[in-house]
Amino acid sequence: MIDSFGRDINYLRLSVTDLCNLKCTYCMPEKGIAKKGRKEILRLETIEEIARSAVKLGIRKIRLTGGEPLVRNGIIEVIRNIAQLKNQGLKDLGLTTNGILLKDCADQLKMAGLTRVNISIDSLDSRKYAKITRGGNVSHVFAGIQAAKEAKLWPLKLNVVLIGGVNDNEIEEFVGMTMDDDIEVRFIELMPLGEASIWDQEKFLASTEILKRVPRLIPLPFKGHGSVARLYKLPNSKGKVGIISPLSSHFCNYCNRIRITPDGKLKPCLHSNVELDIQNYGEDLEQFLYDGIKAKPFRHCIQGDGYVPILRNMNEIGG
Repeated sequence: MIDSFGRDINYLRLSVTDLCNLKCTYCMPEKGIAKKGRKEILRLETIEEIARSAVKLGIRKIRLTGGEPLVRNGIIEVIRNIAQLKNQGLKDLGLTTNGILLKDCADQLKMAGLTRVNISIDSLDSRKYAKITRGGNVSHVFAGIQAAKEAKLWPLKLNVVLIGGVNDNEIEEFVGMTMDDDIEVRFIELMPLGEASIWDQEKFLASTEILKRVPRLIPLPFKGHGSVARLYKLPNSKGKVGIISPLSSHFCNYCNRIRITPDGKLKPCLHSNVELDIQNYGEDLEQFLYDGIKAKPFRHCIQGDGYVPILRNMNEIGG
């Protein structure tokens, strides 16, 4: 599926819930969120139907997100059913998780047909992690990472949101994790979404700071279309370091994705308030997806005059 600017849109991020077992300071309000009624959230059957329509139209990569997708009842069966689309052209079925529940279900996810996982972890320090997540236990995440390795959910990527004055003193430690372990640690710039949009701007840290802190990093060939991360590695390391810069060095010109929120809104661009409502399309899911792709803008306007920050928090959109 080609959008209005000639980009091949082959990646769907599909959020299965806005609920989460953490309340990260940049993602959710401190009071948490009210649980939506059953009719407000996409049914599991609808999620599977969207996936089928997407693959039929040319989507080759699907990533299930939240909130925290592992808190959604029936998630294993959803993965099993979507994984069957690998016989119809689906190449990659991934999941983004905070890793808290991963220890007890990594094997089930693999057996159901999940290809890979991305695990969010913004600090390696237990106290700092608890503060960022408002109560999370980082030891559970470490256990989830180990379970993902044992289940061979490859490639394994760890997502780190850069927060100036909070976790930037851990950059070198995160990078060091790639020396002896075949993982990709990915640093992501803090984006102005929901709660993060009202944060002090001093908390924004450009990803170029990583190269200043770790000048030994060696750049790897850029993958181009569809890749949001610039990859680097330490000399003789087993793993890689990814740098994702949606603000300081946007990658809109080769963006290949669309997002669907847990309440059935298609977002052509993460950083736009434009949304298409699935309720307006009845059973015509192919038209729903097609119109969403045609509505993709050339680029986001975060740095433009008059930019209005996204009203939704990231848990409401899908990571």
